[in-house]
Order: sequence, then C-alpha cells, then structure tokens
Amino acid sequence: MQTAKGAELEFVDRLAAVKVVPVVEIPDPASAVPLARALLGAGLACAEITLRTPAAIEAIRAMSQTAPTMYVGAGTVLSCAQADEAVDAGAQFLVAPGLNPDVVAHAQSLGVPMLPGVCTPSDIEAAVARGVSLVKFFPAEAIGGVRFLAALAGPYREVKFVPTGGIGPANLHGYLNHPSVVACGGSWMVKKDLIASGSFDVIGRLVAEALDLASGVGAEGVSAG
Repeated sequence: MQTAKGAELEFVDRLAAVKVVPVVEIPDPASAVPLARALLGAGLACAEITLRTPAAIEAIRAMSQTAPTMYVGAGTVLSCAQADEAVDAGAQFLVAPGLNPDVVAHAQSLGVPMLPGVCTPSDIEAAVARGVSLVKFFPAEAIGGVRFLAALAGPYREVKFVPTGGIGPANLHGYLNHPSVVACGGSWMVKKDLIASGSFDVIGRLVAEALDLASGVGAEGVSAG
C-alpha cells in the first residue's frame, strides 16, 4: 500500500497536470459513462463526483470500471463510512468541504489522498499537524477570493491549495496564477441540468474552453513539500 505522503505527492502532480477539476453532482448513474466520454473527449481525464445524490456511488463505480483512464474522486465525503464506500466503488481520491480529523486519518490509513477543506489559519494548521499539505480552499469566492487566499497562504509556504466555490471562466486565471494554487475545482462545465438533459456535447465544449483558458498558467509540477 502506498504511504500517505506518497499518495499526496502523486495527487499534487495529477491535479497540477489537469489544473481544472470538474465538480459533478450527478442525478442518474446512467449519465456517468457518457459524462466520462465527454470529459475524455475534451481532453480532461479527471472528475470529482460529489456524494450529494443517491446516484453518486454507482456513478463512481460505473465511471471507474468503464473509463479506467479517468482519475475519479469522491467529493463531500463527511464520514469514514462514506470514505470506505467511495473507495470500494473505485474512487482514487477523496474531497471534503471541511477538515474532519477522523476522516483524514482514515483516508491516510487507506493510502488514498484526501483533500480536506480549509478557510482559516487554524484549519491549515490542523491539516499540517496531520501531515496534509494539499488542501481545498473553500468556499473560495464567498470567503474572500484570491486576495484572501494570498493572505492565508503567506505564512504557510509549504501548503498548496485547490480553490473551489464560485470559480468560473471570469476568475479562473486569477486563482491559477497564484503560486500556491495547484488546480481549481468548479461545476460551471458540468452543471447538473446539463447532465440531466444529456447535453454532453455542451459539456465537452465547456470543458475544452476551460482547459484552453487554463493552459499556460498555474503551478504545473509543483511539489507538496
């Protein structure tokens, strides 16, 4: 089994390579495969499936089994039981809106990278104390945006961030250009109504536009320490 630190280092590299992580709230597991095809067709082999719908676990399983080149994660992981269920379904990384020490420790015991949410210095210190140096900055725009992130990152030079919450084409560059940012999470490319209506061609176009916007900026190849 991979060590927790090894898993995190690989996690940093994989997210830095894609720069944009689609945050997916999927209404029907039958949409998982066509969604994966749309993402891959646009050049993005990564997705975070949030555990906000009853379809999420089956969607993770379907995507993992039928699109093995996809880097599939589970979001909104709030308990150890959810972490187990997601990993059993094929999730390769876990994401949470906050930092639950028990869930972080459990993910580390599984050798699965965990991206806990932070928005204060105390949150960051709690993460660092648990050996975590890659965190989700959430809710990014609501809490103060890039200026707040820059102030927060200043004292914690070894910590890297994945901002999520209120990010879209208008502000993506601002986040990716900050040296502490590895990638950004967002749902504007994969909105629930687009998935529900089967508008995978639109999703593919939005993803391609996001990747084009992200190209040439950001902290590609950064290290988590």
